[in-house]
Amino acid sequence: MKHGAWPLQLDLHRRKKRFTVIVAHRRFGKTVLGISELLHAAARTDRKASRYAYLAPFQRQAKAVVWDMLKDQARAFKVARFHEGELRCDLENGARISLYGGDDPDSLRGLYLDGVVLDEFQQMDPRLWSEVIRPALADRKGWALITGTPMGRNALWQLYERAKAAPGWAAALYRASETEALPAEELAAARAAMSEEEYAQEFECSFDAAIRGAYYGKLIAQAEAEKRIGRVPHEPSLLVHTAWDLGIGDATAIWFYQRHRREIRIIDYAEASGAGLDHYARLLQAKGYAYGEHVLPHDARVQELGSGKTRVETLTALGIRPRVLSAHRVEDGINAVRQLLPRCWFDAETCGRGLEALRNYRSEWDERRQAFRERPLHDWSSHAADAFRYLAMGLREESGERMPKIAYDDRWIV
Repeated sequence: MKHGAWPLQLDLHRRKKRFTVIVAHRRFGKTVLGISELLHAAARTDRKASRYAYLAPFQRQAKAVVWDMLKDQARAFKVARFHEGELRCDLENGARISLYGGDDPDSLRGLYLDGVVLDEFQQMDPRLWSEVIRPALADRKGWALITGTPMGRNALWQLYERAKAAPGWAAALYRASETEALPAEELAAARAAMSEEEYAQEFECSFDAAIRGAYYGKLIAQAEAEKRIGRVPHEPSLLVHTAWDLGIGDATAIWFYQRHRREIRIIDYAEASGAGLDHYARLLQAKGYAYGEHVLPHDARVQELGSGKTRVETLTALGIRPRVLSAHRVEDGINAVRQLLPRCWFDAETCGRGLEALRNYRSEWDERRQAFRERPLHDWSSHAADAFRYLAMGLREESGERMPKIAYDDRWIV
């Protein structure tokens, strides 16, 4: 652990509540602290078959960053046994520590946990805590340590704000300018190499700095400043159109929108996973809207192996008549969204999860090249962002506008 951070980490260990949220700058030692907490609890428990878990945003990340760290710290317990294939450590008292990735929340359902560390929670699906991990802690009254560095006012910010006042919760925030965990010359070098917003986010823990690599961050912020995110009621005299991202193993996302002159009114958003198309047909019917078009991606015409039918055929049989888009490049779709967003109004309540996804949709970072890749990062935010891309391209196809070419460089990344 870093010399400057060690007293702070010790203080956190001593005053940790059942649920603790730590917002800390880069190189504070959040991951080392999390592994230490898991081992400390697992080694001292007297519960039978106790279960502990560490979650990183992706399982490959947990394996690359944490597995060797866990083995190194656990070797102090001479009877610790390691299972490489399962990323699992078993202690003599029957306690078990497992490493998981948060990129597939549904695979974690059904677990019971005595303690868990959610590391870099700002990069995880917000549903992971409320729908999966919190229930897994319920019957054994387990604890949770949630750590991260800001990435806009997303789920980490929401839990941090809650933890400041809720009974049984604790919150802590550590800025690099205050902890002395890093030498002054290192901070100066980082500041010189990064933009002001990047430094504010990564080292000064600013929740208001733009998300690094976000495609739409500034445009969503502009919509908020112009009060285009708020109450956007359904107008019964206008048809409601939908745009879908159809998942098979992943989630299916649907935006509901109305058109009035040049305004695009985004009135609703729905997302689910593991459900058949009949589920979404019932969902649309239950909302009671008068529908216009249902925009689907081009691959909706591909036959499914099980039924031999296309999803277009299945939806048509369910009473939904879709319009299927032509194939397009992802970068063209991103450009179309950028041009569309200044015309959009969003209902803050019904579109909350979709808006959060648009804020977090970002380019993938290449650690080796130290540069953004041309392709977007595929994570929980991709489904809503893809569906909105189809919305934009559907309007583009209707208008017959030609798609200008875009160049991928830092001008397109905020």
